[in-house]
Amino acid sequence: MSIAKTYNPKEAEEKWYSYWMENNFFRSTPDEREPYTIVMPPPNVTGVLHMGHMLNNTIQDVLIRRARMQGKNACWVPGTDHASIATEAKVVAMLKEQGIDKKSLTREDFLKHAWEWKDKYGGIILKQLEKLGASCDWERTKFTMDPDLSEAVIDTFIKFYKEGYIYRGVRMVNWDPQGKTALSDEEVIRKEVNQKLYYIRYKVQDSEDHIIIATTRPETIMADTAICINPNDERYQHLQGKTILVPLVNREIPVIQDEYVEMEFGTGCLKVTPAHDLNDYELGQKHNLPVIDILNDDGTLNKKAQILVGEDRFIARKKVVKMLEEADQIAKIEDYKSQVGFSERTDAAIEPKLSMQWFCKMDALAKPALEYVENGTIKLIPEKFFASYKHWMENVKDWCISRQLWWGQRIPAWYNENNEWVVAKTEAEALHEFEAQDKSANGIRQEDDVLDTWFSSGLWPMSVFDGVRHPENEDFNYYYPTNDLVTAPEILFFWVARMIIMGHDYTQKPPFRNVYLTGIVRDKLGRKMSKSLGNSPDPIELMEQYGTDGVRVGMLLSSPAGNDLMFDVAYCEQGRNFANKIWNAFRLVKGWESTDAPATVGQKTAAQWFENRFNQAVAEIDEHFANYRLSDALMATYKLIWDDFCAWYLELVKPAYQAPIEKETLETVKEFFQKVLTLAHPFMPFLTEELWHDELFGSRDTKDCVIVAQYPTVQAYDEQIIKEFTTVQQIISEVRNVRNSKGISPKTPLPLAINSTEIDFAKYQDSIIKLANVSDLAFVQEKITGALSFLAGKSECYVKLDTGNIDVAAERERITKEIVYLQGFLVSVDKKLSNERFVQNAKPEIVDNERNKKADAEAKIKILEESLVALG
Repeated sequence: MSIAKTYNPKEAEEKWYSYWMENNFFRSTPDEREPYTIVMPPPNVTGVLHMGHMLNNTIQDVLIRRARMQGKNACWVPGTDHASIATEAKVVAMLKEQGIDKKSLTREDFLKHAWEWKDKYGGIILKQLEKLGASCDWERTKFTMDPDLSEAVIDTFIKFYKEGYIYRGVRMVNWDPQGKTALSDEEVIRKEVNQKLYYIRYKVQDSEDHIIIATTRPETIMADTAICINPNDERYQHLQGKTILVPLVNREIPVIQDEYVEMEFGTGCLKVTPAHDLNDYELGQKHNLPVIDILNDDGTLNKKAQILVGEDRFIARKKVVKMLEEADQIAKIEDYKSQVGFSERTDAAIEPKLSMQWFCKMDALAKPALEYVENGTIKLIPEKFFASYKHWMENVKDWCISRQLWWGQRIPAWYNENNEWVVAKTEAEALHEFEAQDKSANGIRQEDDVLDTWFSSGLWPMSVFDGVRHPENEDFNYYYPTNDLVTAPEILFFWVARMIIMGHDYTQKPPFRNVYLTGIVRDKLGRKMSKSLGNSPDPIELMEQYGTDGVRVGMLLSSPAGNDLMFDVAYCEQGRNFANKIWNAFRLVKGWESTDAPATVGQKTAAQWFENRFNQAVAEIDEHFANYRLSDALMATYKLIWDDFCAWYLELVKPAYQAPIEKETLETVKEFFQKVLTLAHPFMPFLTEELWHDELFGSRDTKDCVIVAQYPTVQAYDEQIIKEFTTVQQIISEVRNVRNSKGISPKTPLPLAINSTEIDFAKYQDSIIKLANVSDLAFVQEKITGALSFLAGKSECYVKLDTGNIDVAAERERITKEIVYLQGFLVSVDKKLSNERFVQNAKPEIVDNERNKKADAEAKIKILEESLVALG
């Protein structure tokens, strides 16, 4: 059967993904094998595939496919996250388009709409991951609001509450006026913004005097409850005991003293607004100041503001400034840059707000989670993220876990008509609890708030195996702890730390052993890819254009662990070219006719070299995988296939035009081809499976697929053979360079002489004659005058050309330039070796390497100088 001239990715992808699914290659159930488990960071149900997902899931698929081929019971659990804030916002927007206001709906009606939305759109991203080739166990797909997972969340809340970790109280929280919910500190993104610093005149009561106070938020002056000065500030000692009038509303407020005030900032006077600034709130608590909250939940001014009631906070700012200017109470306005918090989900500017919320104490819970990483039980890859992880865990704050939403796990707390409350799983249990506490159960109602999404996803590695509700079940005991977690650094605290915390609290074990932290996908200008910038390609379109294997290779070629990926579509083109290279190499081999004859000496020598080179590459690739250098592992695979297999080995054994190849050699080629396909499969699953089933390799059983073929294992290899052949490659390349530089046709054979005491080149003569197109190969022990010379390793080689073909002046110039270059190189090496600190502190092998470089350079300079003399 003939093979198509060009590879058709779309056809292969659809065919083989369906085949894998039909034959349950992704399915995993506990057995006697070693388990290898990955839980997918569940993408939001609101999401569609973007470049970050592409990178993250390609890495996971490479790891899971390799583990599967190594004979491990590979289990990759997929799923989605309910994403409370983002999903509720989507549903509210959808209802608004239909003319429905959320406020007009009951909770039950709203949730009905939300579930309909989730059922319609929530699975889109998982279907897109199939296009990527993700070999997940789709039968295990989970959703963070599945009944069993939600029950695990509720059980955990009750457990933490009984253990004393969860409490309810009024605290200053981060308030998202757009989402109308509290946020944890980790959900707030700090951005530097250009603002204005307004210098406002405050009148001193019963005086003609006034003081000037600088603020970036004039719209909050109606909530001021004091003016604070530093007791060491001599400028304002006359204000002790005085009261000040708040501009526009003329309410009297006291002057207080506290060293918290920075005398150098602004004017050295601070307006204290306890309801709208965390530091002001703490200052107000210290000095028993009243709290006046002038903002509604949606960021508009309320009646306590007295003026501009109902206006949005930012519109109110402009109007307050105008009113102050008209009242001659603005002294000046300056440009000012400062850090402002924004909601991670809605991008709305955060408001500090006093609010009754549920909190989780984190101090005691965080300590074991820090120890796991400190003692190496859990490895963060790369290690550079440990410092920030340690800092966060040592300075962790109580976690605000309640959200003012309807979409999510409803907090299992119940209130009576007196607003007294109990924590219980069901209403029946709550009634019993009220009775046990000798409290009335009249007017019983459940808490309206839901739990923070990260509270539920913190249980993910356990709850997907039902380990919270039934910790003794077979799946949980077999698959947990999981092996590798692949995720983004920006959710190291949102999610990774909380999974470790909850995993330890339940099992006294870590939830995973390694955390591979990917970089951010950026464009080639270094900008983070985003829809708003329009610099993010559609992954589906990329896969349509370049083939899935091409895009996978393109992503990984440019993604060193933990470092940002400067993505360029040219990488995908490179990936596609690599796929085409393998395809064309296969077509070449398939086109060979064979004759029943043994391999030639040259073919056997080539096979011996490639086998050793292959084993060397496997060792390199294994080491890269062990250190999670997936980009390096791919590059080592790429070079082995493109350079060593295609450009050298196949060329060495290729028969003459229209001549047959020896059958023994063809069988060896086919064996090697299958080996390189297994090595490439984790990166390029579709192409490798397509070629694996070609008739060239004979008929295969249903389950004889590359997806479960044995992954190459590290075997012994002869470094000397590899080193010798590297010198042979140099000789061949140099002879080709001679032709190029002299304008000699590649078809014109040239005589070659080799003077070597280090390598027996006789066994490589077939390879040299064939690929260098040598007419006569001589092995000599003396220098040959009047010939072009070059060094390959430590061997001196000579190409004798007709006198008319040699431009003596040009050759002398070439040799002189090379000597000058080598002399400069020698100076740099000598500088290193004369540095005592380098020699004493560097690893011995590094120092030896520098000494070898010096010896090689000196030998080359000597031979080149002799060549100059020989030219006359």
